[in-house]
Amino acid sequence: MAKAYQLKRDVPRQPREGQIDYRAELNEQQWAAVTSPKGPALVIAGAGAGKTRTLTYRVAYLLEQGIPPECILLLTFTNKAAREMMQRVGDLLGAQTLVPWGGTFHSIGARMLRRHCDRIGFQPDFTIMDREDATQLLQSCIQSAGIDIKATRFPKAKVLADILSLATNRQCSVEHILENQFPYFSHLAEEMARVQQAYRRRKAENHMMDFDDLLCRWLECLQSEEDIRGRYQQQFQFILVDEYQDTNKIQSDLVDILAATHQNVMVVGDDSQSIYSWRGAHFANIFEFPKRYQEAKVYKIETNYRSTPEILHLANAIIGCNQHQFSKSLTPARSPGIAPMLVVTNDAHEQAMFVAQKALELREEGFELNDMAILYRSHFHAMELQMELTSRNIPFSITSGIRFFEQAHIKDVTAYIKLLCNPVDELSFVRLVRLLPGIGARSAEKLWKAFREGSVLSNEQSEGQDPDWTIRYSVSAGLKACAQKVGKKSKTAWDQFQCTLEQMEDPSLSQSIPGMIRHVLEAGYEDYLKGEYSNYRNRLEDLQQLAHYGEGFDTPEAFLTQLALETEMEPGRGQEQTDDEERIKLSSIHQAKGLEFKIVFVIMLCEGLFPSERSAEYEDSEEEERRLFYVASTRAMNELYLCYPLMRFTHHGTGDFMQNPSRFLTELPKEVYEEIRVQ
Repeated sequence: MAKAYQLKRDVPRQPREGQIDYRAELNEQQWAAVTSPKGPALVIAGAGAGKTRTLTYRVAYLLEQGIPPECILLLTFTNKAAREMMQRVGDLLGAQTLVPWGGTFHSIGARMLRRHCDRIGFQPDFTIMDREDATQLLQSCIQSAGIDIKATRFPKAKVLADILSLATNRQCSVEHILENQFPYFSHLAEEMARVQQAYRRRKAENHMMDFDDLLCRWLECLQSEEDIRGRYQQQFQFILVDEYQDTNKIQSDLVDILAATHQNVMVVGDDSQSIYSWRGAHFANIFEFPKRYQEAKVYKIETNYRSTPEILHLANAIIGCNQHQFSKSLTPARSPGIAPMLVVTNDAHEQAMFVAQKALELREEGFELNDMAILYRSHFHAMELQMELTSRNIPFSITSGIRFFEQAHIKDVTAYIKLLCNPVDELSFVRLVRLLPGIGARSAEKLWKAFREGSVLSNEQSEGQDPDWTIRYSVSAGLKACAQKVGKKSKTAWDQFQCTLEQMEDPSLSQSIPGMIRHVLEAGYEDYLKGEYSNYRNRLEDLQQLAHYGEGFDTPEAFLTQLALETEMEPGRGQEQTDDEERIKLSSIHQAKGLEFKIVFVIMLCEGLFPSERSAEYEDSEEEERRLFYVASTRAMNELYLCYPLMRFTHHGTGDFMQNPSRFLTELPKEVYEEIRVQ
């Protein structure tokens, strides 16, 4: 096989004395992007080409040019990315350097809405619902609408939540989403619209927003309020956006509105890694950026520091088959290595045996299991592999499961704090009373009605406390109103619950996150953990860690906002490793984006599985699937194994049948890989 071997601005502040030698620190392509003059810019940063480094140095460069930190808006997709970039900027320019408007789209949206939500009918202490909360509220709306789920085959609340979220993020109608992605629910469009209206009404009544609201309500506020829009358009002289290929329609509109005055918007991303259309990402945002900003300059960063030349040769061949893309070619910075291997096995079990055996051999050669990843298109592709690894006692981790802040015991304890901050938070109230013995769904609903009515304080009572509110609410008053409706079976537990919350209302406790969490534990929740979970000690340690985490927040509202934002989907985030044991990582390709491993196995590269059977019917979907294969291949640093079985077993009673290799394999030139057949 053949081997492939200056900024002008209109701000008054004086530039800082230069601390960084940008020519020495950056390659030629990175330097051009970092030091680009004002105006719109699109930076196409290939896989492993130093995208984060480029964006970090751009921020540092703007600061050294005298741009005030508060005039820079940095938008990222994960909290981790924002923190890392700010840490790196601090390392470059000094520990005190801070860009106050840097964070995820959702965190910046939450911050904006806390300031201005009164303009769109919300109070500043609104609750941010996570996905579980939103699904629960939707379920309640379905029940209230009188829809017989079984009789009409109405989708479950979780599915409906996905449908409504897609419609919101794509800025299109529910009918459009149903027609294109859920045609079997099209006849229920009218009922869904009714539930959607009830859902919006309940959120407004209870002063609650879901994650989508943090974006669409922010956009609504900017579009409808001219003074607010003008203020931030003037303030943000430079806007930088990370992972722009993953933005949805709302996020693109937000960037365009905020950049309207100065036009100094730099978006950084890789169109070849746009793989999230299924959750609302809009490929056209990055592909059509030069059309929307006709003065935009396009910078390409193509030097790859991650992978060997052989792996990059294959990756370039993969993505070269796509028609809709910015032309680019990853060039290696590393010396030659081992050619990628195309591994053909008889069936999925033999594929699993090969991967497990090869992983052990590589470990004997000096690689750790932590250096290896097994990637797949869908989780069920790894079923045989999990069994094989288990039988051989090879430790592994899977990037799935419940994240820390979404665990039941974490949500239980934070529900106390949510209710104290927002006494009309129905979901938190119901969650807490359902923990008490003898209180089911119907009893909780009755108690909520009594609590809501009893918690309202008159204007006379609230006079002098907050003149901007016409109504104030009291948790203790609401609890007293419920007391007569609690059954004998729940009376003792209710008295303790009421006492706990009343004590937490005291100012000496209500502003201390660690104090409130420890108070909940001491007041009975630790005993609840003992009786409810076999891993009580682990859960108790989680809550103790949560209390420690809460020490870094000045207000409960800031703490709750951050917790809600931490539950945001972050590609690559999976189950926590709790010991020093080596583990080979099993991951879907979507969740592995942004990560890198010395050794990568990509399995089940069969036609109908990768690309999936349905996606292969449409050109746009096929090109996204090919981008997914490109992402998988570019995770590898040293060695890459592409595997597919010849036979596939079906559980539908038809036995084994022959499989064809993925079209993504057959379209590759033979010289970019070496083929081996496992006997």
